[in-house]
Amino acid sequence: MKVIETFGRDELAIVYLAKMDNGKMIEFVESLQPPVPREEKWVLIVSSLYGCPVNCKMCDASGDYRGKLTASEIFEQVDYLVTNRFPDRKIPIPKFKVQFARMGEPSFNKGVLEVLNRLPQMYNAPGLLPCLSTVAPVGAEGFFEELIGIKNRLYPDGFLQLQFSIHTTDRAKRDFLIPVKKWDFKEISDYGERFYKKGDRKITLNFAVAKGFPVDTKIVAQYFNPDIFLIKITPLNPTYKVEENDLKTLFDSEGETANELVRSFKEQGFEVILSIGELEENKIGSNCGQYIMRYQRARAVSNS
Repeated sequence: MKVIETFGRDELAIVYLAKMDNGKMIEFVESLQPPVPREEKWVLIVSSLYGCPVNCKMCDASGDYRGKLTASEIFEQVDYLVTNRFPDRKIPIPKFKVQFARMGEPSFNKGVLEVLNRLPQMYNAPGLLPCLSTVAPVGAEGFFEELIGIKNRLYPDGFLQLQFSIHTTDRAKRDFLIPVKKWDFKEISDYGERFYKKGDRKITLNFAVAKGFPVDTKIVAQYFNPDIFLIKITPLNPTYKVEENDLKTLFDSEGETANELVRSFKEQGFEVILSIGELEENKIGSNCGQYIMRYQRARAVSNS
């Protein structure tokens, strides 16, 4: 793996664009959550696929799918970032998050499970917290069954985080945003009931809220147990795909719309995280797939 470009700021987020030995391109990220310092929380976001076949309407990693990374290629991303700051691979950080959420639906790649099995052996990291973000595609049931065993064996007591992308409670509009066969709300809920054990982190239901894509908190409450699931509300990031599909974030300038949604979820008994990142992250391009697309467009212009 050869890193060919980086972009960002050390005190916020850095995107790494790399060419693998097979000539294919990936990107990965390290980020902070100001004002929390790196000594307390450090987040690595790695790719598991070359592109992504799901083609979510808001994600720049979609399209141009070129296959799966091997477990070793996923490890290369993690190890590059770790050894750059901790050459001895001892990471004395209370919350060291490794997110399989950059490019690619992780459940399409069983190499992710191999990485999860080996991560605790590779690093002296008491705060290691792997995080998986998924749309729960149909056909990946074997992946998710194995994940339960790995979580119980290696990451008990809340040291593994699982997030499902929901975005809207309108089934047809959800199919538009996430155009792949996927679990419905009951299937996600049933799996969550089996996945969760006392002491685990609650499972996250993520809503990147967009205008015209309703979120009915009562429907969510019909399917999901607030003792097992929590809600994360995020703005729609300004990716190239968002612009191409004419999607608009539901957040207004005062954040009042988001606050109303938070209140409604809390009335249904849910714990709610309102996750609004630093605006500068959008300029950096730390949203999924943005930097590769930016790089490819710049190359196309220079070669024209």
